[in-house]
Amino acid sequence: MKKLVILGGGESGVGAALLAKQKGYDVVLMDESSLKEGYRNELKAAGVELIEGSIDEDKLLSADEVVKSPGIPEKNVWVKKLRAKGVPIISEIELAYRYKGDSKIIAITGSNGKSTTTSLIYHICKTAELECALVGNIGYSFARQVAQDPKPLYVAEISSFQLDDIVTFRPDIALLLNITEDHLDRYDYKFENYIRSKFRITINQSASDYFIYNLDDEVITKYLEQNQIHSIQLPMSMKEKVEKGGYIQADQLHVKVESEEQSMSVYDFALKGKHNQYNTMAASVAGATMDIRKSKIREAVETFENLEHRSEAVATVRGVEFINDSKATNVNSTWYALESMTKPTILILGGVDKGNDYSAIKELVHEKVKAIVCMGVDNSKIHEAFDGEVKLIDTGSAENAVAAAYDLASPGDVVLLSPACASFDLFKNYEDRGKQFKDAVKNL
Repeated sequence: MKKLVILGGGESGVGAALLAKQKGYDVVLMDESSLKEGYRNELKAAGVELIEGSIDEDKLLSADEVVKSPGIPEKNVWVKKLRAKGVPIISEIELAYRYKGDSKIIAITGSNGKSTTTSLIYHICKTAELECALVGNIGYSFARQVAQDPKPLYVAEISSFQLDDIVTFRPDIALLLNITEDHLDRYDYKFENYIRSKFRITINQSASDYFIYNLDDEVITKYLEQNQIHSIQLPMSMKEKVEKGGYIQADQLHVKVESEEQSMSVYDFALKGKHNQYNTMAASVAGATMDIRKSKIREAVETFENLEHRSEAVATVRGVEFINDSKATNVNSTWYALESMTKPTILILGGVDKGNDYSAIKELVHEKVKAIVCMGVDNSKIHEAFDGEVKLIDTGSAENAVAAAYDLASPGDVVLLSPACASFDLFKNYEDRGKQFKDAVKNL
């Protein structure tokens, strides 16, 4: 019996353990901290051996294979020991891929817009009445879905961390939305390492698969000039007309994969803002590769509802509008949020800095932002970037940040939570940060 150790007991680790147990592996799950009670109960019910609060070195290093949580970096001491001993390490999506059977996979990656685009593609597939599941970084882990409720089609949001440990994982349709500097702390602060990681989504693709990518992203096009991709390339652009793929000109989206072309007005898109036009274009091209009828793609694009914590309108209090964009965990995401603002803005920024370069948003801050409310344990980099440019206030909680922003705002202004940082200094995760922000707004 093959010995499999799972390192990390979050959603992906638990999903991997349940699938591996079902497939007859000898499974041990280890986590240096404690598991959520729901996960613990599930694993016990499935008969998975569980080690919490420590790592059993002998068991770990004698494994035939290890499934590593995407949150654990290469520089982790246990990962280093496994690498030194030559124990194969895979990601949970690799394990799930082995057991997916004949199912097809649409996989979406990129620095920004992944969750929105993945959800929109899922909505297109559901509108077309395809039997499918939403998996990966959003919803259930891929492995859990394969174990508990397999489907003929998986729409998967995939991060670079998940792609780092694939071996055979091959999506039928791969989407690469954009690449901007993010998570550089995990890639030795080398942008080229992160770029290579994102392109791993295409590494096993064959000549019958599709690769949908952003032709306007110079980082992507430069990589494609220097590296060969085996799949059918479907570029999308707002700057030029493309033969196959998608393009937007004169406020019309044109999509063509085979011989049939579809066009629709960008004013009919449910998602607003230029960045969402790219997301909608990518999802529409993906829908066309699935032979989904034009009328169904149009219906889905018009009826889609945006995600929680992503440019989510919370409330208007005495003429001041509050928007929750807590999912903006990097500078580029905040750039997109600011770009779509049409009213004077009080911006709430801050959290755990991942090597951010705030110069990317300086121009938009100058143009649109009245004041910045910092919400983090260490706000020094934000002060360095914006002192003298705009009024700055430091706060240490969502409640204080909302109160300070409200004091600074006049009727007709917007308070935008778009932190450009991870949330782990003051919050459990970006959802917790967004929820606390919304609660504070409701208590004004």
